[in-house]
Amino acid sequence: MPNASTMSIRQADSLFNIGQYAAAMPTFKQQVWQQRQASPELFLKMAYAQQQRGYYPAALLYLSMAYARQPRVRTWRQLATVAAQHRLVGYPLTWQQEVRVQAQRYYYPGLQVLLGAAVVAAIWLLWRRGQRGAWVAYAAYIGLLGAYLHLLRPKPAGLVARSGAVLMAGPSAGAPWLSTAALGDRLLVLGRQDIWYRVKWQQGEAYVRQADLLVVE
Repeated sequence: MPNASTMSIRQADSLFNIGQYAAAMPTFKQQVWQQRQASPELFLKMAYAQQQRGYYPAALLYLSMAYARQPRVRTWRQLATVAAQHRLVGYPLTWQQEVRVQAQRYYYPGLQVLLGAAVVAAIWLLWRRGQRGAWVAYAAYIGLLGAYLHLLRPKPAGLVARSGAVLMAGPSAGAPWLSTAALGDRLLVLGRQDIWYRVKWQQGEAYVRQADLLVVE
């Protein structure tokens, strides 16, 4: 027999299917924020519901959470479409970005295969007492594995959570002012220092207060 949580989700799905988005959202939110049980499909539903209600920042948040959980080109295109409607930055809709999305999608499965192959190769070389040339080839493989980890590793991104968030040249309120970001702008996070995030901005770097950026990983 289905439990109360399952029944409430089914009821929320029924409300969603007939366009009663405001009535469905409380149950969806409870599933995500209280019960910590959410799938990419649920995030996409929540994003669609919020978009239909005119809450584009919330739609971007849930699309970003769906994308972080399961990178897909279709989800990225939805993000870029919503962002373009509100003239937001950080959502390129290019073939290069779609290649990055595919790379992120297969990053962890690929990493498992590469690490497994490295372990098997090391055991085989030790067992067979591999010659120097074989060890050189193995070292080259490990180097390629390191490049894979460094270059293709998914980077966290943050959504600007406050309209007019200030971007500074350094991690200080006294640093030179660079620009302001709009609510929903997407910034790649490069690091963290005290109460500041170091982010990619245009062709360089900038700093934004942690309180002004919601990081989605």
